[in-house]
Amino acid sequence: MTHRHALITGASSGIGAAFARALPKSTALLLTGRDRGKLAQLASELALSSRPVRTVAADLSTAEGRQAVIAAAAEQPIDLLINNAGLGWLGPVVENPPEREAEIVQVNIAAPVEITRALLPGMIRRARERGERCGAVFVASAAAFMPIPLFATYAASKAFLLHYAEALAEELAQDPVDVLALCPGATETRFFERAHVAPGGVPASHDAARVAREGLQALGRRVVHVVGPGNYLATAAARFLPRRFVTAAAERAMRKWR
Repeated sequence: MTHRHALITGASSGIGAAFARALPKSTALLLTGRDRGKLAQLASELALSSRPVRTVAADLSTAEGRQAVIAAAAEQPIDLLINNAGLGWLGPVVENPPEREAEIVQVNIAAPVEITRALLPGMIRRARERGERCGAVFVASAAAFMPIPLFATYAASKAFLLHYAEALAEELAQDPVDVLALCPGATETRFFERAHVAPGGVPASHDAARVAREGLQALGRRVVHVVGPGNYLATAAARFLPRRFVTAAAERAMRKWR
């Protein structure tokens, strides 16, 4: 890893915090998240290794929060962008809180698009000037490969990220930038608790440290990486089986989560 300055969204806990811990100590960090206290704790932990760490508490579901992150990132030469922040809500769309549905779209789609568009031109220009490469990671999901009733907006938002990253990689194929859509399955984080999933309803298939480690290893080697062989087989099947069958099977599985 040769990246000198990394921005990680959703870094307060889970996969975002795992990325911060997995990056080399030579990489300066800009960490963002909603929880100011947890960001401060993580920054204190990482600063023990004498690495530069900055934090900005921001709510990416708001335009003000997204602009605060962009402004903070403008103060240092970011060359690795990890769009990790994301959230979901389990339940039928017509019964879910409308503010939560809108929040999912803003955090999972609007935030990575706005932040990437703001930072990527400068990242590419600096990489070209230095004769190096920069990187952009989009934490999507194994859910990105199929429609998922009762998790409809979340799955659709992750499908957006997957397609966005793949298209972006092709657009920038001649530029010194590596783009990765990272697709973990159920991971040991607080995501499901926050998504209104019943305790114990989802068996986690891997931990956040593994997701971050595989993501960093895959960056520059491939455009899409699905974490875990079981998830890979499930996503492959979803692409080839009849769509109605996949959707019906997903609904049955989600009902168990409730």
